[in-house]
Order: sequence, then C-alpha cells, then structure tokens
Amino acid sequence: MYAVAVMPVLLAAGWRWGRGLPVRADQLLLFLLAAVLLLAWENLANDVFDADTGVDAGGKPHSVVNLTGRRDRVSALANGALVVGLGLMALVALRSSPVVLALVLACCGLGYVYQGPPFRLGYRGLGEPLCWLAFGPCATAAALLALAPAAAAGSSTPVPWSQALALGSGPALATTLVLFCSHFHQVAEDAAHGKRSPVVRLGTATAAGLVPWFIAASFALQWAPVLLGHWPLTALLGVVGLPPARSLIQLLRDHHDQPERIGGSKFLALRFQALSGLGLAAGLAVAPLLGFAGVR
Repeated sequence: MYAVAVMPVLLAAGWRWGRGLPVRADQLLLFLLAAVLLLAWENLANDVFDADTGVDAGGKPHSVVNLTGRRDRVSALANGALVVGLGLMALVALRSSPVVLALVLACCGLGYVYQGPPFRLGYRGLGEPLCWLAFGPCATAAALLALAPAAAAGSSTPVPWSQALALGSGPALATTLVLFCSHFHQVAEDAAHGKRSPVVRLGTATAAGLVPWFIAASFALQWAPVLLGHWPLTALLGVVGLPPARSLIQLLRDHHDQPERIGGSKFLALRFQALSGLGLAAGLAVAPLLGFAGVR
C-alpha cells in the first residue's frame, strides 16, 4: 500500500531529472521515509477510528486492530509514526522551504478529517476527493519544493501549483481509485454502520461502471501534457499500468456483487497505480538520456 505514499516525490524527482535539474538525494530519502511513516499513521489511525464505530468488526480482516485485538497499542503506534514522520518532514522543510511542512500538515489534516472524529467525512462519501487533494496537488507541490535548492534566507518560496497539478493529477486519480475499490467487498457492513461510501450510495453495479472512467481519466491527465508538447513521448511509459487496469475492470464488471470474489480488487487498483505512476516518473527521467526533448 505504501506505493501511494512515495509516488508524489518519485514523480517530482522524475520531473526534475527530465528538466536536467539536480535532485537532492538526501532530501529524496528523507521525504520517502517521512511519507511512509505518515501513511502508516493514517492507516493505523483509520483502523482505530473504524474500530470505534464497529464498521470493521466483520468485514476487514486486514485491520491491525482486528488482527491484534489491542486498540490501545495500535493507537500508540499510529501516534508514534505521526510524530516521527512530521519530525522528518520538519527537517526536510528546514533544508528547503517552510512551505513544505505547511503542505504536509495540510495533507495530514485531510487524512484526519477523512476518518477521524468528529468529522468522519469518509462516512459521508467524501473520502475520494479528499484523497485526490492530499496525494495530488498538495503532496506533489511539497515534493517539488523539497527537492529544489534551498531558498535563500528571508526569501519567499512560491508554491509550484501549476507543475504540481500537471504532474500529480493523473497519478492521484489512480490513488483515489485504490480507495474507491476498497469499498466493494464491504458494502453491507458499511451500510449497516452508516458509512455512506460512494459504492454504498451508487450500488455495486453503477460503481463498477465508473472504474473504466477512473482509469481513462488518469491516463488522459498523464498524456495531455505529452499531446500539448510539454512532456516528451517517453512520459507515455505510464501505459505499463494498463494490464492490471484491464484485469480490474473485468473483475468488477463480472463479480461486483460477490464480496468473496472481489476482496483483491483494491490490490489490482494498487498495481495499476504503482505501475502507471512509476512508468510516468521513469519516462520523464530518462527522456534526456534517450535524446528526447526535456520536460517543460
């Protein structure tokens, strides 16, 4: 699952390499480690919050609270991951721009209101747009700033929103698809506990019909800069994510209402997210080496 955490900074690194700009390896490694810890906090905290509502009691065998039976220890581990992750991000920000920490804190805030009390916006069907915002423009902008040279003392650092939107929108939509697919096998449990996920609201048949559109939109957002001449043809390497995408579409089309058969749908979505994102990052990075025009 941690491919979703590391993708923004890998994309930022690929984008900088594609422009012939240096990538600060120490910042890259620190950002990667901090991002993994912060996603660990979000995943563990979500297990704790779901345990409080009972929604995971019978439908989520991968819940750490269900596996261990120790809500208190899982909560402590989650909070520890948050403190260490934010500490590392503060170090990254100190070595680049304070805006990095502000953007990461915004991402954490979006992660909390998704599932944490009293907000629990995921229970109102708002988890997917929150996911896109956090893993798309916010995290990608933070990563772009973190890998750039440190700002001079006293100077302000503009947030690279245009680059972050172009670079992060498509991969973040693939990340959002992972969350969307995680609802299919637990529709009955979610509905029984008042969790109105998009799949509960739409029904499994209609929701399964949206999956090809998620995938098409993710690819379209990745390929549009190529068609506009802003990115090299090698950026089309993200197409390596197509095989698991096709398998996901077929699985949900044929078995969307059979929870015992579609429990792995989110892992197919994750494979699509990881391969398409890594393909895009690699395609941007290797363009100058292969003689293609660099990234604009």
